[in-house]
Amino acid sequence: MDDGAPGGADIMGIVLESSCDALGLALLVCGRDDTILFASASIVQFFPLPARLLKPGTRLRDFLGAVYDTGVRPGTLPENSRRRANREDWIAEHMALHWRERYESVERAGRTRWICLRKRRLPSGIGILSLTDVTEQRKREEQIQGDIERVELTEQILDAQPNPICVKDRNLNYIAVNKAFCVIHDLPAEAILGRSAWDLLDGDIAERFEQSDRQVLATGMPHAEAEHIVRADGSDLWVVTRKYRVGMPGRHFVVTCMNDVTDIAAWYHGVGDGGSSGLQIRDYSIFTPGQNFYDPFHALNVQQLVDTRSMIETLPARGLRVLLMTADLEMEGRIVSRLRGSGLDACAVRNVEEFQAFTAAAESCSVKLDALLIDEALGGRDVILASWRDGALIEVSSATDAGCLLAEIFRACAGPRPARSQFPQAEFEISFEDCGAGATASSEVDVLVAEDNQVNQFVFTQILEGLGVSYRIAATGKEAVELWRKFHPAIVLMDVSLPVMNGCEAAMAIRDAEKRTGVRTPIIAVTVQALDVDLDRCRASGMDDHIVKPISPDMIEAVLRQYLPTGRLRAAG
Repeated sequence: MDDGAPGGADIMGIVLESSCDALGLALLVCGRDDTILFASASIVQFFPLPARLLKPGTRLRDFLGAVYDTGVRPGTLPENSRRRANREDWIAEHMALHWRERYESVERAGRTRWICLRKRRLPSGIGILSLTDVTEQRKREEQIQGDIERVELTEQILDAQPNPICVKDRNLNYIAVNKAFCVIHDLPAEAILGRSAWDLLDGDIAERFEQSDRQVLATGMPHAEAEHIVRADGSDLWVVTRKYRVGMPGRHFVVTCMNDVTDIAAWYHGVGDGGSSGLQIRDYSIFTPGQNFYDPFHALNVQQLVDTRSMIETLPARGLRVLLMTADLEMEGRIVSRLRGSGLDACAVRNVEEFQAFTAAAESCSVKLDALLIDEALGGRDVILASWRDGALIEVSSATDAGCLLAEIFRACAGPRPARSQFPQAEFEISFEDCGAGATASSEVDVLVAEDNQVNQFVFTQILEGLGVSYRIAATGKEAVELWRKFHPAIVLMDVSLPVMNGCEAAMAIRDAEKRTGVRTPIIAVTVQALDVDLDRCRASGMDDHIVKPISPDMIEAVLRQYLPTGRLRAAG
């Protein structure tokens, strides 16, 4: 007997098996009679087959039938697909593929796996099948394709915007521009990308632009200013330019959006030596009422508005009545129209006699003024200045800017004012410096709110005042525990993310203190999103329920009706 052949065959098999392991693939070799000559052990990593089907001499048809039966076969269709190949058709199709001289395909195997099949039929009739797992590569390709599609979609969205938009990198070079931005310069995007403002603008303007860009990059604070732009075709463009910082630390970008207000703005010049120039709204009547989800009056720091000279007026003016005393018709038209356009109830009188008649008529109707604007040049004004006691008194002149005057009116009227006679109930006033003060100074309150965000604090304030319940607001978890000890609230609305001590830690501290009192206070978690892991933490810390931001009056009322003691709710309502 010749022992050389079997030994050579074993060596060949060992070499092929080692090669498959080194290359990370599975190999199947079959003869001209479609029987298996060699099958690497790694095939079972692709198809869960019994070892007997990988032995030499096994028919290729039996091997393919077993692969089909596993359900993890190449070409597996999604479960929701109605097209299903039956067993015999699938075997016949793949038998034919094995007799092709060359065949290569990437196919799904199972639900989440992708394999690369390479089939060769040699001139000798021997067929070779190699299998490679390309799932990770396929995922990367799909992710790259998805990223490309998102970038293309983003570019399409930006190009569809009527407002010019551009993005600069840390070196303040343009890396993205939309069509509206290109129109301003009358240049294609290729001529702008990779360049800086110094390549497109005059030196002094480029320096001013880059100064604000650097400030935004360094501080992360948005920048806003009104600008007059002359397009490349010579036409005027009035915009409010806003700049923002986006990106991760070390990879920040500056996004500039120029909001086109040309259709609603006009450039006016003051008259006389004290005249002023500026951008004003041409007609406020073009603005139709939109949805108003909360009252931003409580969220505005008026002094900050005046200090920064912000051109964005966010104060609502509901209920403010303002009277202007002036004989200057130009001033009357300019200021009264501006105040009415901003929502104030404004009118004007031209002398002391008209003022006295107006105030008498207002008093007979139980209407009181919030502010009196009096022209410095008006004759007889000293009498009015000496006798005025009802509301804020502001002196104006022909040089007074209507925008700054509007901010001054809001600031003057933001303090406590006597209740108007047509509203017999007492009005609650909110301090812009300390929102932690509640609506009551009693030793016991209905609701304790733990919230560190100032805007959300004011939203809670407005809702709770509207519901007529007493409350206190804490800005940290530690402060929430201290206020709970002091006021013993009937219910606690606890933000999960708080400084110093987070909401869960504060709830645990309250629950620990309750063990000595024997009284349990309902604690409601206030979360940004209701994830299971967050809710589990809240329940573990002793919280009773949760609500999800953004909050609404209906949401808070439902919580109070469920957890607030019946007597206190009836007294509040």
